Amino acid sequence: MTPVFSHGDLRLYLLNLLDEGPRHGYDIMQALSDRTGGTYTPSAGTIYPRLSKLEEEGLVSKSVDGRKTVYAITEAGHAEVESRSGELEGIEAGLADSVRLIADEVRGSVREAMKSLRADLAAATTDERAHAPRPSRDDDPRVLAREQLQRADAAVNEFRARVRSDLRTHVARGGDLAASLVDELSSDLDRVARDITRALRP
Repeated sequence: MTPVFSHGDLRLYLLNLLDEGPRHGYDIMQALSDRTGGTYTPSAGTIYPRLSKLEEEGLVSKSVDGRKTVYAITEAGHAEVESRSGELEGIEAGLADSVRLIADEVRGSVREAMKSLRADLAAATTDERAHAPRPSRDDDPRVLAREQLQRADAAVNEFRARVRSDLRTHVARGGDLAASLVDELSSDLDRVARDITRALRP
């Protein structure tokens, strides 16, 4: 998966967020998710150690507001943000590129999975027609139909498990699913269902 932040960029981006105003930890994590279109949702184990490091460097201060710890940028931190404004512009441009690449990766994975399903179904149908023995008088059509139904169920379940695993892994890593991608997946599944319905008609 394409990384969202290059090495060292997250540190500067955190300073930039705090330069906009004081924030508590959860607010910082939510802001990062919002700014990256949901493709990057950092954990507390990622953010708080970096905030502590910035505090040690005198670039950030913290205060307690009720049960929340609020972080604010110091004059030294503001000065660093000002002096590195050019780098921040590059980070913003890189974030936009990373979001597009991640969305393309997920879209490509779904498309490949759909192609694989269509190919598997087509191959299974062709093979079945070519090699299916002619039923004898003792063959029960209902038994044969149930056997093929089990094969179809297995193919559909395998596809579902594969795509579900890919999508869940992507989201668990902080990724986002664009509405257009989900719409495309629904459309492709509907198209496959229609193709199967037409193939089942006598």
